[in-house]
Amino acid sequence: MTVGLLDTIISPLELKKIPRSDLPALAAELRKIIVQVVSKTGGHLASSLGAVELTIALHYVFEAPKDKIVWDVGHQAYAHKLLTGRKDQFHTLRQHNGISGFTRRSESPYDAFSAGHSSTSISAGLGISCAKRLKNDPAKVIAVIGDGSLTAGMAYEGLNQAGDIHKDLIVILNDNEMSINQNVGALSSFLSRKFSAKMLQDLRREFGDFLKSLPMIGDDVYQFAKRSEDSFKTFITPGMLFEAFSFEYFGPINGHRLNHLIDILNNIKMLKEPVLLHVSTVKGKGYLPAEKNPVHFHGVGCFEIESGVSNGRKPTAPNYTDVFGKAMIKLAETNKRIVAITAAMPEGTGLIKFSEAYPDRFFDVGIAEQHGVTFAAGMATEGFKPVVAIYSTFLQRAYDQILHDVCLEALPVVFAIDRGGIVGEDGSTHHGLFDLSFLRSLPNMVVMAPKDENELCAMLATAIAHPGPVALRYPRGAGWGVNIASEWPLLPIGKAEILKNGDDVLILAIGRTVGEALQAWEILLKEGISATLVNARFVKPLDSDMICSLVKKIPRIVTVEENVLQGGFGSAVLECLSDHAVTGYRLIRLGIPDSFVEHGSQSLLRSKYGIDAQAIAQASRRLLTE
Repeated sequence: MTVGLLDTIISPLELKKIPRSDLPALAAELRKIIVQVVSKTGGHLASSLGAVELTIALHYVFEAPKDKIVWDVGHQAYAHKLLTGRKDQFHTLRQHNGISGFTRRSESPYDAFSAGHSSTSISAGLGISCAKRLKNDPAKVIAVIGDGSLTAGMAYEGLNQAGDIHKDLIVILNDNEMSINQNVGALSSFLSRKFSAKMLQDLRREFGDFLKSLPMIGDDVYQFAKRSEDSFKTFITPGMLFEAFSFEYFGPINGHRLNHLIDILNNIKMLKEPVLLHVSTVKGKGYLPAEKNPVHFHGVGCFEIESGVSNGRKPTAPNYTDVFGKAMIKLAETNKRIVAITAAMPEGTGLIKFSEAYPDRFFDVGIAEQHGVTFAAGMATEGFKPVVAIYSTFLQRAYDQILHDVCLEALPVVFAIDRGGIVGEDGSTHHGLFDLSFLRSLPNMVVMAPKDENELCAMLATAIAHPGPVALRYPRGAGWGVNIASEWPLLPIGKAEILKNGDDVLILAIGRTVGEALQAWEILLKEGISATLVNARFVKPLDSDMICSLVKKIPRIVTVEENVLQGGFGSAVLECLSDHAVTGYRLIRLGIPDSFVEHGSQSLLRSKYGIDAQAIAQASRRLLTE
């Protein structure tokens, strides 16, 4: 059996022993194993394939883990994992008890910072750099950030401070969208390489000091010389922006030319000031289906390697995201005030067809959730009905804007919160397990969650008709396969519905857990246990009249939610009963405990954390036997 180059690498120390001439072969090996594994596990393929050479060069030049490499988001770090001792575990990628699809400090000392949400690398890297200077630690810090992540304001906040305090930090901009003309690219690569050479940098600095020392005219001459150099340099490169932040800018360079990458990184690491290296890469590089369709292969399920076609089992029911997207188009046909807003996720939120049908009423704000929410608030003040479609986990980033800019004045903004609850293999940074808790505390906010895909449509229509802010939260994945009505009557705000009647146990469920509770109801019925099942619909306002009256008749209660228990739906029920002085009941709350949920399949995690049908049935039995 032939031993590949990757088989000899236990850590970056072995990588450094490989001749430069063999590194392209190593890159091909890395791409092959990444495609093989992701075809079976799913994952973020295109971004990791595009960063292979950059990853090799970084570990070839720097001394990780002493030097700290901070990957923004982390979903481009598969090659990094393979080169840092995780090759034998790589087949467990994103599987329960396997390695994470993102960087995790708890997983490896080579993962300098845990990631999952975008645009954190510069801030984290600067914090690490400042801490190292306080400890007199000369190690280097490198933050790798994608061009998409630079649409977030946090990235510029990090750049601004780094340039201001002038700390030793290398930022690498991995630009996988810009296409650079061959001639311009060659010239800019030459300039960047020459400008980065330590000898020329020292000469440039010494000459600058000499000019500034000239009596009377020194500073003016120095500024003129610097402007002359900068104007020539920025005329052929996009470096003006970064130099405005007091970064030394180099690039753009071809991010797939290993020799050139290694040379320029060796030169740049000698500098002791903020540096930005602009690297141009191809998303999906080396795997043709991903190169042709990088959006699809950004985050992909299982697929056939030869064709790139998904080989996963097709769901029998439409997914909530698609149902939402179609409902938006239908509602917008008759309501010209509806506008749709998303934060760099038109495909993921189901709004791509809306953007084609109503291009003037669709707004993609980039990875800028805070801006997106306040932008929506501004539109609402002018009489429009903004629907802000953002994943639950990403909406967390805009909490202050929801509170201050939307809820304070009760502006009619609808938050369509996709991926509410357990999302699966993306893990702890992506589970939407906190939204019920952080939203229901906000004055003027209505919080609701549909039991199925048909109720999602009715709730969307209700939310758009409501004169104040509404959060509509729904899960990832397929619905229950119910028929979707052609017309959607508006739901009375704050009113629950009784789905089943029984005398032994009262089950109060919200959102997707209603479907699990229906299955539990059938299990219990076969055992001779009758339960009243309530679809709460609203976490806020809660249907206190119905709940209190039912508890007085059936004092054995199970609440179930796909949210953390602290401050969630079950807590709302307890508060309601306390406020109405209801006593003499026993209540079991089912939900997520005080912990972060790891990655794994949705069904496995729902079973593990006790929020599926079997867990609901078991909790009901406990109430009747204890």
